[in-house]
Amino acid sequence: MAPSPPRPLGLAHFTVLDVAPQDLVPLARRTGYAAIGIRLVQAAPGSPVYSIPAGSAAMAEMRRRLDGEGIAVHDIEIATIAPGFDPGALAPVLESAAGLGARRLSVCADEPDRGRLTARFAELCDLASGFGIGVDLEWMAWRAVRRLADALEVVTAAGRPDAGVLVDALHLFRTGGSPVDLRAVPPGLLRSVQLCDAVATPPVGTAAIIAEARSGRLPPGEGVLGLDALMTELPADAALSAEVPMGTALPPEERARRVYAATRALLERHPAG
Repeated sequence: MAPSPPRPLGLAHFTVLDVAPQDLVPLARRTGYAAIGIRLVQAAPGSPVYSIPAGSAAMAEMRRRLDGEGIAVHDIEIATIAPGFDPGALAPVLESAAGLGARRLSVCADEPDRGRLTARFAELCDLASGFGIGVDLEWMAWRAVRRLADALEVVTAAGRPDAGVLVDALHLFRTGGSPVDLRAVPPGLLRSVQLCDAVATPPVGTAAIIAEARSGRLPPGEGVLGLDALMTELPADAALSAEVPMGTALPPEERARRVYAATRALLERHPAG
């Protein structure tokens, strides 16, 4: 039997968020990635965010580069469903996402009312489906959706066919979860996975937890997270990307290459199929 082909790997924009999308495309190709994510929605005040309006010269240039380099766009990130959230406000972003060929929109949640959160999430899924885009809900320790069980509750209650949960390795382990917890995810709901590693001692306090998530991660294999166990629990069709924000001490391309080599070593131990 022929060996299984290596699983394609995407580059999450957060790994090199200081690189503009037009430059991210050739960087991804040079460093071995098959796909990218793009930050078109600001995650936190002061953090980098980019704009590629539909029909603009920037969109035409992005399409030229994506096609020329053979790079796909997996997801657009990251919207936050908070009190007062209006799904319709994301229509221009979704139009851009569709123009880029993106398949998923990543979201997190700060809406404490679970019923209202579920309703807004369902509305966003309905809007996104009109652009051919699915929506993945990610959990984070400092947000209203802070554990896998929270994300599953919202996604299953919303009942939209192209909704899913996004598994971020750091958030899975830092919120007390383990890879075996993913067995509770119904088939078809785990669409996207972000891989990284982390030091042994978890941060204490919200500020430190956020700081680790946004700038203190490690490439796979350089920390202690149970990534091999995680890989054994993932569906074969889940899209994998490396999300390893670790500061800007190294140039972006060096960061991307280091992360790719480390993540590829993990994937080679767990080929598709």
